[in-house]
Amino acid sequence: MFKNKVVLITGSSQGIGRAIALKFASLEAEVALNDISSQEDNLKALKQEVEKKGGKARYFLADVSKLEEVERMVQQIQKDFGRLNVLVNNAGICKDKTLAKMTKEDWQKVIDIDLTGVFNCAKASLPLIIQNQGKIINMSSLVGQVGNFGQTNYAAAKAGIIGFTKSLAKELGRFKVTVNAIAPGFIETRLTENLPEGFKMQVKKITPLARFGKPEEIAELVAFLASEKADFITGTVININGGLTI
Repeated sequence: MFKNKVVLITGSSQGIGRAIALKFASLEAEVALNDISSQEDNLKALKQEVEKKGGKARYFLADVSKLEEVERMVQQIQKDFGRLNVLVNNAGICKDKTLAKMTKEDWQKVIDIDLTGVFNCAKASLPLIIQNQGKIINMSSLVGQVGNFGQTNYAAAKAGIIGFTKSLAKELGRFKVTVNAIAPGFIETRLTENLPEGFKMQVKKITPLARFGKPEEIAELVAFLASEKADFITGTVININGGLTI
């Protein structure tokens, strides 16, 4: 399905990003891995895992909140692969505090990475994506739709991604480029592992499917949206949360 196509996944050293990278590699895509320099060991290990399975991967160190680093990354991807077909804006962080306790730095860091990072990567990748009539998939969140206690910064960033996605979809439709967002609920990652057990039990109790999602389930949806099967889907936000928002 993705043979001879190049997919860039930001924040792909672990968690959902890692699962997305492995999924695309299994579908014969050429995978461009990305994260910050402190995650280089994880990126190296993931690259080796992809190659052991017969896939092709390279990793690129760049902070998505810094446009100049993103532009250099995209230039290197073009040099190494010759093209870019799919951009998955997955990189993100949390700095959770109530607004009363949140510092300006807590606010700005999350906005810079989670929201401005999406702008930076889409902006830098745009010529290549348009040239290949490609796909852009942005990772939003349940929190961007319903909010969450102690996450005004994260909720604002993820809500901003939804507006960004819908607007960019209107701009790029004439080029046959689709732009969609995914809004995961609670997923089994390093971040949710640290949640209090009582809270996790409460969430599962009010979730119709009574469990957290798996990173691989998010990866399946990303792969679908990146495929030709989703050519008539654009500007949408797909919830994947076990029915939590019903």
